[in-house]
Amino acid sequence: MDRYQRNITIALLIATFLAAIEVTVISTAMPGITQDLGGLDLISWVFAIYLLTYAVMTPIFGKLADLFGRKKIFITGAIIFLLGSALCGFSQSMEQLILFRAVQGIGAGALMPMTFTIVGDIFKYEQRAKVQAIIGSVWGIAGITGPLVGGFFVDYLTWHWIFFINIPFGLLSMFLINKFLDESIEKRKRSIDYGGAVTFIIGAGALLYALLSGGNEIAWNDSLMFVLFGTAILFLAAFIVFQLNVKEPMVPFHLFRNRHLLIANVCGLLLGSILIGLTAYLPLWVQGVLLLAATSSGLTLIPMSLGWPLGSYLSGQFIVRLGTKPLSLTGVIIIALGTFSLTFITPSTPNVFLVVMMFFIGLGFGLSMTIFTVIVQSSVDWGSRGTAASTNTFLRTLGQALGITVLGTVLNQYIGGHTNNGTSVAPEILASGLHSVFIILACLAALCVVVTMMLPKLQPDYEKNDSA
Repeated sequence: MDRYQRNITIALLIATFLAAIEVTVISTAMPGITQDLGGLDLISWVFAIYLLTYAVMTPIFGKLADLFGRKKIFITGAIIFLLGSALCGFSQSMEQLILFRAVQGIGAGALMPMTFTIVGDIFKYEQRAKVQAIIGSVWGIAGITGPLVGGFFVDYLTWHWIFFINIPFGLLSMFLINKFLDESIEKRKRSIDYGGAVTFIIGAGALLYALLSGGNEIAWNDSLMFVLFGTAILFLAAFIVFQLNVKEPMVPFHLFRNRHLLIANVCGLLLGSILIGLTAYLPLWVQGVLLLAATSSGLTLIPMSLGWPLGSYLSGQFIVRLGTKPLSLTGVIIIALGTFSLTFITPSTPNVFLVVMMFFIGLGFGLSMTIFTVIVQSSVDWGSRGTAASTNTFLRTLGQALGITVLGTVLNQYIGGHTNNGTSVAPEILASGLHSVFIILACLAALCVVVTMMLPKLQPDYEKNDSA
């Protein structure tokens, strides 16, 4: 790694820390937020709206980065993200928090995709997994500090600070990217798929609202529910039409003809659902079923943040020797075994069991996610790398949005009508709902194993992609 690569890597590490700590902090703080603002039945929307706007903006920012450069898009996204963070910190109701989380999601749609794209731009194939391992270690550091900071703020200060803490890290990452990233932009006419973005926002938004509200605010057989599903089908169909006919679609379907990319994207969709399910609902089990403090739920997530960078490190060491398929398959099998074990937990299960399981699940994510990221970076040439990376990030985030929606719908079927002024629910009722959530996560992990087995044995054709 030369000096230029080292400077850029440091900047990307700061940006990754910004995104990583935001996820872990809010996961452990959500029970405390609902105690203050109420709206326990809206908890899924706090995650879903962020992921929805993140998912929609990711491919748009990917296209803009090809036109205006990675640096400008990264800084623009950081500014929007920090504005959303500040507004979230000043929220006075759950509805305001959800609205401002949408702003956060728009900004985040530029940060992580640009990180993946820049790594692919400035590093060769054999270096990419090692750099991703370094980035994964930052997720571990943020994963350790985030839950502790989040739990500390909830228990001893105020949850508002979990959003304000993003600001200094965001400003530092903007400074470093602006100072060190050097890029030469080829000026050419590009078109933005506005039609695809609008139709997806409307269609996916209608679908998410229908799933989250079904059986609670709106009866499944209510006429409004049919309108929502009809709207979702109509606009998502229009979205597909746009993708097949516009010059530069938001989701270029031709990339899926590459079998490596297809498998990596499908697994990204599934793993995104599993990841958000664990980070959103395991703290709820610790605090709502085991009746432990917010800090304890943060400590339960820490082992996942330790296992993840270890898995990333191992993938970087063995990717050239063993290849992508054995490593990624090992990772998803570990995740499947870990999530399957969660289906057997009860209110009497000691918290230490969750701690051990989360370490192994994190190890599996570190192995698989790192390999799938390298596959995406190495399966296309420089000119398509931004689009491929943003599409993969889009599908991972879409998986999280759909996952939190479906899991939230399942959970709401158990806790609906049983909450105490929208702030709490009896532990035994919550345990039943969360047990169903864990079963769904185990099924998704098993499906991911089957899909990963279809990955070609040959490595991605990367040799022609090293021109960057």
